[in-house]
Amino acid sequence: MGWRGFRLLASQVAAAVVVWLLWAYLVAPGATVLQQCVAAMAGALIGGWIWWLVDSWNGARLLHWLRQSELGAVPNLAGIWGEASVRMRRWIRQSVQQVQQGDQRLNDILSALQASPNGVVLLDAQGRIEWCNQISAKQFGFDAERDVLQSIGNLVRDPQFSAYFAAQDFSHDLVMQGRESTPSRPVKLSVQLYGYGEGRKLLLARDVTALEQAEAMRRDFVANVSHEIRTPLTVLAGFVETLQNLPLEEDERRRYLELMAQQAERMQHLVEDLLTLSRLEGSPLPSNNDWVSVAQLLNRCENEARGLSNALTRKQAKPHVLNFPDEQALRQAGDLAGASAELHSAFSNLLANAMRYTPAGGQIDVRWQLLPDGSARFAVKDSGPGIDEKHVSRLTERFYRVDRSRSRDTGGTGLGLAIVKHVLQRHGARLSIESELGKGSEFAVTFPPSRVRAAAEVPAKALSH
Repeated sequence: MGWRGFRLLASQVAAAVVVWLLWAYLVAPGATVLQQCVAAMAGALIGGWIWWLVDSWNGARLLHWLRQSELGAVPNLAGIWGEASVRMRRWIRQSVQQVQQGDQRLNDILSALQASPNGVVLLDAQGRIEWCNQISAKQFGFDAERDVLQSIGNLVRDPQFSAYFAAQDFSHDLVMQGRESTPSRPVKLSVQLYGYGEGRKLLLARDVTALEQAEAMRRDFVANVSHEIRTPLTVLAGFVETLQNLPLEEDERRRYLELMAQQAERMQHLVEDLLTLSRLEGSPLPSNNDWVSVAQLLNRCENEARGLSNALTRKQAKPHVLNFPDEQALRQAGDLAGASAELHSAFSNLLANAMRYTPAGGQIDVRWQLLPDGSARFAVKDSGPGIDEKHVSRLTERFYRVDRSRSRDTGGTGLGLAIVKHVLQRHGARLSIESELGKGSEFAVTFPPSRVRAAAEVPAKALSH
């Protein structure tokens, strides 16, 4: 303010001097001293008014600039108004930068929430949606633009969620059905609310379908393993107690020992299959560079299949009719890339399943076919009783059986197709099942072209072996 007063005083002095000089030498050269002083005072007053008008004009220009919605070029002002305009421009620029930085940080946070694999919904104090990411929109059926400021209670009509929201106890999560849940493909969401700010809430939703299914499978697995092992153990314990306490004839004793051996063998097969599944789940994926001869693999499976068929039909008049590819077809079969032991396990399990469920005298056809697109198809078709369509989608589940009593009678563990599924997944293959009651079943495996090598492509060194 010192400079402002100095400018006012300087303007008045300059104007007073100019008016005094004009009055004393041009207007009234003979004027008295008093008249000259009055003229000087009038000049000082005029100088003050001129300074005030100029100052007010500069202030009005600055105020007009500040009132603009979009601040353009700063007016070129002098004095305190010029300094004020410079400082205001600097302050406005800093404020704009801070706002832009805040907007950028907000956009970064929203982008991070948008990229989250979980659903995120921001609610105001009244429970209305302020923002939601795409995952939550899919989980709950929201429209990110249309449903802004809509009450979440009107959009999520699940009774469990309504009770959870009304109780205002958010110390635990809520597991509820997702929007896309169907009886055939259930979807489970874990939903939890967190308070923040002045009554606002953050809703997090996580898809726990896989976890719920894994937990259900774990419970079923433990229950099934316990049941599968308990039954032969009970039989063994009963026979052991009988042998210990009762005098038996040699024939009866031999029969009991045979039954005990069967139950022990059944438990052994069960443990072996469980170990196989464990190895498959924990070992690295098979290489694409280890080639297995399909002819040798099918020959080995054929020998084992005929032995199993004899064992299953030894008390029957007619054995199974097994049809495998002939020698010419085997020479053109080529190779498969993968783990030999795993592929053999998958093929032999499919064959064993077909023979166990096909009555004596039934026909089982085994086919190997190279397809035009470079892939290959292995198929096992039987003339058994067939499978109801409602069971087909669950056949590869562990311990799932269409007919439990029959599977136990034939020595099955309920893990064969589960092993097949894991082996095929590790080799990038696809299993298809076609079955009709009374007309038999066909289990077919399609291997991708990357794991198939035709006979013409097999190196001569590999053929010599």
